[in-house]
Amino acid sequence: MENVIVMFPSLGMGHLISMVELGELIITHDPSLSITILLTPTHYETTSTANYIKTVTGTTPSITFHHLPPLHHPPHSSIPFFDLVYQLINQYKPIVGDTLQVISEKSTIKAVILDFLSNNAFEVCRSLNITTYYLFTGGAFSAGIMLYLRTVLPNLPGSLKDLKCYIEAPGTPPIYSRDMPLTMHDRNSDSYKNLISTSENMAKCSGVIVNTFAGLEPRVMKALANGEYVKDGPTPPTYYVGPLIKGNSGDNNGDDKCLEWLSLQPSKSVVVLIFGSLGKLKKDQLMEIANGLEKSEQRFLWVVRNPPPENEKGHVFELKDPDLDELLPAGFLDRTKEKGLVVKNWAPQGEILRHESVGGFVCHCGWNSVLEAMHAGVPLVAWPLYAEQKMNRVHLVEGIKVALKLKMSEEGFVTAEELAERLRELMEEESGRKIRDHVLEMSVCAKAAMVDGGSSRVAIAELVESLKSVRV
Repeated sequence: MENVIVMFPSLGMGHLISMVELGELIITHDPSLSITILLTPTHYETTSTANYIKTVTGTTPSITFHHLPPLHHPPHSSIPFFDLVYQLINQYKPIVGDTLQVISEKSTIKAVILDFLSNNAFEVCRSLNITTYYLFTGGAFSAGIMLYLRTVLPNLPGSLKDLKCYIEAPGTPPIYSRDMPLTMHDRNSDSYKNLISTSENMAKCSGVIVNTFAGLEPRVMKALANGEYVKDGPTPPTYYVGPLIKGNSGDNNGDDKCLEWLSLQPSKSVVVLIFGSLGKLKKDQLMEIANGLEKSEQRFLWVVRNPPPENEKGHVFELKDPDLDELLPAGFLDRTKEKGLVVKNWAPQGEILRHESVGGFVCHCGWNSVLEAMHAGVPLVAWPLYAEQKMNRVHLVEGIKVALKLKMSEEGFVTAEELAERLRELMEEESGRKIRDHVLEMSVCAKAAMVDGGSSRVAIAELVESLKSVRV
């Protein structure tokens, strides 16, 4: 029977791409292995995701996608995204168990690799005596924090929402309690309990696979190697296999327009504003961004999406074409047409960041976007929106020093004046130059990690040997 690695990604394009990229690296290193990726219907209901899966299936036959059947009563898409993901995986546990047993009748399952957000499947794998690894789609910083949660959060005098304190974690700058993800703020919430469960299970798994590379996060990697995050036992083996990034993963709509426009701009002159697959800003913030871009006098490429609905919660992945004339200041598009390009909904972020004319990136601090920027050598202005992104900002600005920090209100609002000032600082001032130079060094490290003999390729080899050595 063939040896199979089963993977179970979380929802979200970035999570799926990271899982597929890891699978491709594994089978490239050892073609005797094959990969089966489990997908719920929610994984592939958008056109861009379906097209991506179709492309992978056509180009990489050793990776197959197993489509799990729909649930009779799935969680409603209007609930908070994090709770939706955990509820979905929890409801799929019996189906995942049955599916793994069916796969094992025809193949030898060497291991299951779970996305950390697919944590609720961990006990299913344990009950079937299947060796389980976690893929952490964030960096070493976030992986360390996740392992550390079970130690630090239960020992606080109350819930984070009621405290004004700093979280001291090994190898990282202190993190203000309000900058920790909202899912951690209330110890009586389901999301908090799910995170503690993930922290417990990750500490017990056979290995943690992390989407980062040597040179980017040395202090955190050292703390992990020294066992400083897991106080009551051995730290699982850690494999730094990144950057797991894909240059272009969506539809082809808009590619030529963006790249052709960029080719007409001077070298390192354009600031890119893209806020991730789930990033939607309110109308007043879009207006403020437009005014800030004008004030900055910088060249820009800006991807604009419709604001989130005011009175109802639409589907988290839903995208309708925005009415730019209604969302942006009167005359903005005409006044900035010589210096700027506004794109609706989506643009090929990886290709854009690699373009010679791009010199800065206003980034939501999602880790995939950070890695794409580091690989391309593009410095950041950090604008966190949701999930762990405020926490990531601390790491990016104070820890690894690849980003400038935007001043934001408690509600997350950024003024036009603040945006303009930070853009000018990044593109024109000495403090920005230091960050630009440092990010260019990180780009060299990222590319070196992925060549034969590089640190991430060595880690892949070690991971594959670990997977193959599992006794079934």
